[in-house]
Parts: sequence; structure tokens; C-alpha cells
Amino acid sequence: MAWLLVALPAAGALVLFVAGRRADRWGHWLGVATVLAAFVVGLTVFVETLGLAPGARTRELKLWEWISSGPLSVDFGLRLDPLSLTFVLLITGVGALIHIYSVGYMSHDPHRRRFFAELNLFVAAMLVLVLGDNFVMLYLGWEGVGLASYLLIGFFQDRPAAATAAKKAFLMNRVGDVGLAIAIFLIWLNLGTLSYSEVFARIGEVPSGTVLAITLLLLLGACGKSGQFPLQAWLPDAMEGPTPVSALIHAATMVTAGVYLIARSSPVYDLSETGRLVVALIGTVTLLLGAVIGCAYDDIKKVLAYSTVSQIGYMILAVGLGPAGYAIAILHLLTHGFFKAGLFLGAGSVMHAMNDDVDMRRFGGLWRKMPITFVTFGLGYLALIGFPFLSGYFSKDAIIEAAFGQEGWRGWLFGGAAAVAAGLTAFYMTRLMIMTFFGEARWKNVPSTDGREYHPHESPVTMTAPMIVLAFGSVFAGGLLAGVLPGWLAPSLGERLEPEGGVLPHALVPWLVVALSALGVVLAVLLVGRKSVPVERPQRVSPVVAAARADLGANRFNEAFIERPGLVLTRFLTFFDDRGVDGVVNGVATGFGGSSGRLRRLQTGFVRSYALSMLGGAVVVVAAMLAVRFA
Repeated sequence: MAWLLVALPAAGALVLFVAGRRADRWGHWLGVATVLAAFVVGLTVFVETLGLAPGARTRELKLWEWISSGPLSVDFGLRLDPLSLTFVLLITGVGALIHIYSVGYMSHDPHRRRFFAELNLFVAAMLVLVLGDNFVMLYLGWEGVGLASYLLIGFFQDRPAAATAAKKAFLMNRVGDVGLAIAIFLIWLNLGTLSYSEVFARIGEVPSGTVLAITLLLLLGACGKSGQFPLQAWLPDAMEGPTPVSALIHAATMVTAGVYLIARSSPVYDLSETGRLVVALIGTVTLLLGAVIGCAYDDIKKVLAYSTVSQIGYMILAVGLGPAGYAIAILHLLTHGFFKAGLFLGAGSVMHAMNDDVDMRRFGGLWRKMPITFVTFGLGYLALIGFPFLSGYFSKDAIIEAAFGQEGWRGWLFGGAAAVAAGLTAFYMTRLMIMTFFGEARWKNVPSTDGREYHPHESPVTMTAPMIVLAFGSVFAGGLLAGVLPGWLAPSLGERLEPEGGVLPHALVPWLVVALSALGVVLAVLLVGRKSVPVERPQRVSPVVAAARADLGANRFNEAFIERPGLVLTRFLTFFDDRGVDGVVNGVATGFGGSSGRLRRLQTGFVRSYALSMLGGAVVVVAAMLAVRFA
């Protein structure tokens, strides 16, 4: 039945795209049904796999021969193993909840049917990405996800900001996709195969320098999809899409594709310590960058977006730690999928009640008006900041502990940065909670951005029910999964190596993290909760806040090192193609045309002219023969 995992949402997308307006009345329910059915199939395959011995839990299903060109042969096949099935349950389970939520959230949108078609397309592409049994299948899903995200981010086509954000996401992802494509080329060039099982069995045959190049190129691809430094600037702008898109793409699925890529390629990274070090450094930079910028924004969705950047940074750091971090990276990926999806849906519920406004300065005191949203959002908040015994406590703290478990400067750098970012996370998320749900009801005396008065109210059950389910995951998922997930993933990622040494005692790390998180909460209460929040954003701020509001120069960095060099290269190649390649071709054609025109004049049609030509030729031949004879 595994082929149904991809076929069901793909068929739903096809029907909704083709049926057009005829499906407007029922298309959204078809979209929900296909993803729910895929979840049931995934759960069935998962339960069946649980009954197998650990060594037999990796199975490959060949559907048909997809590409056959000379020595290159690629099957359209599925790899069913603990890692892929974990992602299947996350994608279809959280995806189904977001589909249900979207029924209420998009109820007044005239293009709701198209929205669900694009959601189904995204889910199908993501399932191809995680279920493919070779790198070409992964790349197919990778590009399909990029296309679907472009359509979803730019869903509100009449908004210039949405169209710009969609184009920015698409182009920045292409930078990372080039790295992934070149890595696949190198694998084929050196091994002559792209099947996971064959590549991972023979990767030791590849020279170490080439292995390092492959790991860095795979990392570039991961940075693009997962919004990691230096390709993170597209992700906050992608908040221009509908809020369910933010929950699906930027919390639980697409942004985790880079983590999946590195985890899936763990046998390659195990052979390159330098490659793993670069991965860990990128994750460390990103988790700090996202946490710092998240402290400065007033847009509720952009705060959550930079929180996602930071949390994905934790996961990238973890997979960069090698066997000590692969499993806990996936653990944090799963818990993050629950609480961050819940937070995004909660933000959407607030926007639904506040005329689609996203400025937290215009909120305040909403906990009385929206009790379900407040409770579910609050549980997601506590899980994110690592409140003891909630999901984030078990997953994020495990990453920080593994980071401090590294020896020497690596332990201090990775562990220290991750711990500081935990404190910053507690600060900006507490600030968000205070500005949105507590304090004075600033919305009472402030006109909304579209001129209408605010009338905050609780969302319908189609929106609150998925939020409640995700809140349960935010509370219990970490504790339930922490003990069993490493063993379950061992056939895919190998046995987890517990850190034995490190720069800090393991028993001290949880206390340190909780203390820093508590400090972040207290600072937020003192700096924000005990003061009146001005409705208008202050313009005179400290240089640090100004830099954070400018995304710490992320856009300028990309303009300076990617966009402008790319434009110069494009202009040069255009000039070279026009004046060089086309110039040579056109010059040869012109030369032949001109010379043929001149030669044509010799064809006069007069016999005496031809006789003279023959005489001249004979004289030249005789002269040449005489010259050779007497030389």
C-alpha cells in the first residue's frame, strides 16, 4: 500500500486543479480526505514495520523504471525505513490537522479550492522527497516542494509583497538547489549509482577530498530549504502567505527537509569530520542569528519565523555532531513540528480575530476574548522555551547537552551558543505572549490597519480542534519519544553515541538551560510586562535593536555576495553569448555569404571567360611543375 502515500495527495491535487470552479463547494473536503487517508496508510505501514525485527525494517519498493540512459538507470522506488516513516507520520499527521484548520481559516476566500490543490501538491512532493530510495527521487521531491511553496507563499497574487516574497523564496532556494544537484553529479561520477543502499555501501571508495566536497554541497542544499545562514533571508518574508502555509511549510515540513537530507546522508558525513564541523558551525551561527533578530520584531508571524530559523539551527547543529546528534536532531524536529505548528495556527487564530493584523503592538489583553487560543498557544510557548517536562525540554536540552559534550573549544562554542540562544528564545517568546495576550487591551482605542474596528472573538471549531491536538503533542510528545526514538531510528542512523566527556558535567546542563530560560522570562517581564507598550513602533532605538530589525544585514549580505555577482556574471555571459558565440556564428555565416556573392560574379556565362580561366589554370600548373623540376 505504500505507493498510496504519494498517490492520494497527488490525485487530490490533480482533481482540484483540473475540476476548476466546479469543485469550489467540495474541493476543500477532498483535500482534507486525501491527506487523512494518506495518514491512515502511513500509520498502517508504520505498525506493520514495528512488528519486524530491527534488521528487517528497511525495505525498498520498486514501482517502475523511471530513467534509463546508457549506464544511468534510476527507478521510481520507495524506501520504507524508520527515518522515512517517521517523516511520513509527521507530514501526513500535522498536514491533515493544518488542512482541517484551513477549512475554517480560508472559508471566505473565493480561491479556497486552489489553495487546497496547492496544499495537496506540497504534501505529495514532500512525501516523494522523504520516501524516495535514491538521490534523483529526492531531487524530484525537492524541486516539487520548491514549486509548491512558491505557489503557496504567493497565493495572494494581488499583493505585491506576497509576489515578491514568493519570487525571493524561489530564487534563494535555487542557489541551494544548485549545490544539491552538483553533489548528486559528483556521487554519480565517482560511484556510477545514485541508489541510497549502493551509495552508502560504497562511499568509502570515494577520495576523502571528494567526500568533503559532497558534504559541503549537500549542506548548501540544506541551507536553502531549511533557511540556514547565509540563505535564511527568504523564510521570514515567506510569512506573506496564508498562515496555514506558515504552519505547514515553515514549522513541520519543508524547512526540515535540509535536516532530513543530512540525516539521510549520515554515512557520507561519518567519513568527513571537517564536513560535520562546517555543518555544526552553520547551525550555531543560525540559531544565534534567529534568536537575536526574533527579539526585535513586532510582527507576530515574523517573530515565529525567526524562531523557526533558530530552532532549525539547533537541528543542524545536532546533525553536525555526528552519531551523538542524529537521533536527537530528529527528536527535536518532531517536537518542534508539534509546538511550532500549534504556535503558527494560534497566530492565525489571533489574526482571524483581529482583522488579519499582525502587529503585536495593537493587541493586548486577548486571553479573555480567546481562551482556547490562549491556552493552546501558551502550551506551545512553554514547550518552545524548554519548560521542564514539556516537549522542548526533552529535545532542545538534549541537543545542548550533546553540544557541551564535545571536547575543547567545540564544547564551549557549540554548547555556549546553544545555551545563550535558549535564554534569548525565552525572552522573545515571553515578550510575544505579554504583548499579545496580557496587559491593556490596546486594540480598543486603535483603528485597525484596514479602518475597521477590532472585534476579537474565539475561532470556529475547525480551527481550534487542530490547535488542541497540537497542544497535546506540545506537552507529551517529547517525554513519549525521548526514550524510544533513538532505538527506533538506529537501523537508519546507527546507534546513538552518548557523550562521555565534554566541557561541563552532564547533570549540570539542564539546570543551566532552565536558569538561562528563566532569566529570559524575567527580563521580558521587567522590560515589557511592567511598562506600557506604545502602539507606534519607536524609531529611536539602540544600534543592536536597529541591526536586528535590519535582519543583521542578511539581505545586504545576499545582495553583495550572491545577487550582484550573479547579475554581473549574467550580464557578462549575455554579452559573451551575443558578441562571442553568436558573433562567431554570424561572422562565419556572413563571411561565407559575402565570399559566395563575390565568387558568383565569376560565373559570367561567356565561353571566352571560361577558356581564359582554363588557360590561366594550366599556366599555373605548368609553372609549378617546372619549379619543382628545377628546384
